[in-house]
Amino acid sequence: MIEKVHEHIVEELRTNTRTDTIFVLTSIGLNLISLGVNAGVAAGNNNSTSSTIVMFTFVALIIVINIVAEIGLIRGRQTRTKLTNGLLKMYKDNNVEGYYDPSLLENYKTRYNLFMLVVLFTGLVALIVPFIIR
Repeated sequence: MIEKVHEHIVEELRTNTRTDTIFVLTSIGLNLISLGVNAGVAAGNNNSTSSTIVMFTFVALIIVINIVAEIGLIRGRQTRTKLTNGLLKMYKDNNVEGYYDPSLLENYKTRYNLFMLVVLFTGLVALIVPFIIR
């Protein structure tokens, strides 16, 4: 039974990693696309109502996507911590805890913080640059 639980936890960690990758890549991609669209609209020197609506629509998109990505990454970090702690307990109960260094949890936390910083920074750039151009 322990093997099945171990397999399940490892599969959950894989799913967690895939989900986090999707959050990061999607948010960065959409931030860069929004940056390009808004920069193009801003550089067009067309101060019409429609161009302003387009810019603010993309601003709303950037904000929503980044909030969703940040929340997703925070939840992903929490899930990874819980799953890894479960593995560590299982390893300790089976006297094999020496094979998994608990300091990896701090490395995971740092990695999540870096992912969140990249998402946040690309979002800020996508928000600020078009308004500087305009």
